[in-house]
Amino acid sequence: MALQRWSRLLPGLWAGWLLCVALLATPAGFALLPQADAGRLAARMLAQEAYTSLALGVVMVLLERACVRRDGGAQFSWGFGLALGAIFCTVAGYFVIQPMMPAARLGQGPLSFGALHAISSAFYALKCILVMVLAWRATLSPRPSS
Repeated sequence: MALQRWSRLLPGLWAGWLLCVALLATPAGFALLPQADAGRLAARMLAQEAYTSLALGVVMVLLERACVRRDGGAQFSWGFGLALGAIFCTVAGYFVIQPMMPAARLGQGPLSFGALHAISSAFYALKCILVMVLAWRATLSPRPSS
């Protein structure tokens, strides 16, 4: 029963965290601070979000695996795939693209800062969608309890 509760609660909390960073905290920083300070603030928030997303993604993958073992379902579930997709978006968007941004700001590298920012933002948006679908699916039908 605890697995079921956690697998329903965590996706909603995760989605709320992602949306709060994207729609509230980051725009507020750019509205109130000089651009350089707002950029540093956004970078710090996105770093915290990335590590939190990795942790929550791993927990969701483990919860999905535990629920499959308990219920005897298919080895691959939608929840498992959505959580893996969100982890991939985090790794690609933050841990691969973001480290290239300082060099791009100086005019170095194959892509401009704007292009890297757009790619990173697209990964973040896709992650938000995946996690919101994960949260939505968690509310659809109850899993059988053991």
